[in-house]
Amino acid sequence: MKKFETFVFNILASNSKQWLVIILTLVALAASVMMLPTKIVLAKMLPGKSANTYSIYIHTPTASSIEQTRAVAECAVGFLQKEKEVVDTEVYLGQGAPLDYAGLVKGSAFKNSENEAEIVVNLTDKHEREEPSFMMVHRLRPTIKTNCEAIVPGTVIEMIEQPAGPPTLASVVAEIYGRNYESIYRLSQKIAAIFKKTEGLVDINIMADDPYKKYELVPNSDKISRSGLSVEQVNKILYLAFEGMVVAHKNSKDYPDQIGLFVRLSDKTRRLRDHSRQALESKLASLKLMNKKGMLVPVNEIVDIREVDASPTIMQKELRRMINVTAETDLVSQVYPLLDARSTIMNELAKDYKIETTDYLFNLRLTDKKTGEVFDLKWDGEMKVTLDTFRDLGAAFIAALILIFLLLVVYYKNFTISGIVLAGSFLSIIGVIVGHWVADMVTEHTFFLTATSLIGFIALMGISSRNSLLLIDFAKALMLEKGFDKQHAIAVASATRAKPIMLTAIAIILGSALLASDPIFGGLGVALISGTVAAVIVSLIFIPVLMFRAKAMDPEKLRELQEV
Repeated sequence: MKKFETFVFNILASNSKQWLVIILTLVALAASVMMLPTKIVLAKMLPGKSANTYSIYIHTPTASSIEQTRAVAECAVGFLQKEKEVVDTEVYLGQGAPLDYAGLVKGSAFKNSENEAEIVVNLTDKHEREEPSFMMVHRLRPTIKTNCEAIVPGTVIEMIEQPAGPPTLASVVAEIYGRNYESIYRLSQKIAAIFKKTEGLVDINIMADDPYKKYELVPNSDKISRSGLSVEQVNKILYLAFEGMVVAHKNSKDYPDQIGLFVRLSDKTRRLRDHSRQALESKLASLKLMNKKGMLVPVNEIVDIREVDASPTIMQKELRRMINVTAETDLVSQVYPLLDARSTIMNELAKDYKIETTDYLFNLRLTDKKTGEVFDLKWDGEMKVTLDTFRDLGAAFIAALILIFLLLVVYYKNFTISGIVLAGSFLSIIGVIVGHWVADMVTEHTFFLTATSLIGFIALMGISSRNSLLLIDFAKALMLEKGFDKQHAIAVASATRAKPIMLTAIAIILGSALLASDPIFGGLGVALISGTVAAVIVSLIFIPVLMFRAKAMDPEKLRELQEV
């Protein structure tokens, strides 16, 4: 290591070389950090997860029939059956599939209407196929949505993947709160329109019933009495015709309870030719009841038909009326599309609403300039989990830095020396970010800076601190016990401790290499590998320069500290 000792000695001997090392290090730090806002390195909670299953949610317009929903589902299944990696599909019409990990928070249990359907897609084992499930979803999404959503105008098809981390309602969720349902719904449509124009957001859906008209059948008591019928007769035939009802029971020795006999008109008979009032009147005219005199009375003569507005399902959260607008992301992070959508919301809606930020960083409060109505827009979903996780890990990182600094101050009894060690710990972020940039260039899919990457960075702080401590303590010993001058002691300490520092780094790199290929913990592996490389370079070149320029490392100062 004599050559390396000479190399460090020559750097310390020249003031210009010292400044060159400092400037290059600071430039590397600034350049690496700028990779995040410039989107050279993208941040995401967790990368895509390849699973053996995924789901397709189908939402036709609220007034749609089960036949229309079935047609959309059959269209989607037709494309899925062409995929050789699809083992089978399960279609649930008018309901959600049995709850799974993803469906627990996505509202599967609430699906109970003719305009809803869910398709569960089972794939071959992920270890036996080349294409991961999230890439299959990415490839099939535009094909299925383009061809199948057009069957029933207004249909929304969502491709739901198994979450790699905490399950959420969607990647991006805009919760819109207000007092009046119609006003909230109109604002939610504007938000959804902005989402549709935002690059990176797909599967936009308003989780609310579409406004539509429906017909109520009200028995006319006067006409029923004059016809010699009863209201009970009229109600029964209406239920028998359209809904069906139990009319009798059957007993069986093989079954402990009575078996109900359910009767209704066949699907073909009870179906209307269209959604018009005339079609309903025609169907009622074909239903006849016999009165006490043996005369047949058409039902349309004793029933009033009223057109009314359908009552929407009211959603509330924390006792406040709200509507969710959801969106998924297609192989991109949630943060960047949200920032784009939020900026567009503030620009496009500013002419109709007074917009201001509220308690949370990205949440907005919109006040209608004409009516004075106040709406709150709160962000939720995987995006919020991402922001909260990065915020919490950032706080943990700052807390770790403070604790390390306090421990070093207690140990060295000097703020300058403690700051040198702390600088070496922080600068490993250069390697972490650059490592993700390199990994993104050599991998097929986008390699994100994830939560596990930040965990690796926090773990690196202890390793980086150890490297600096080795150099400082050894250089101190050489100056105080062997009488070395400052420059010589730092050069010898760097060369002598280079071997154990590098051996430790190699052990970390080899151990972390197993993690680097993992889809979830790949960020942790890359952070440990690249951060360790950066920590070694910083420890052996940059830290010696700081030590040499620090007056606290002069032999006289060290003796004073030793005597304290």
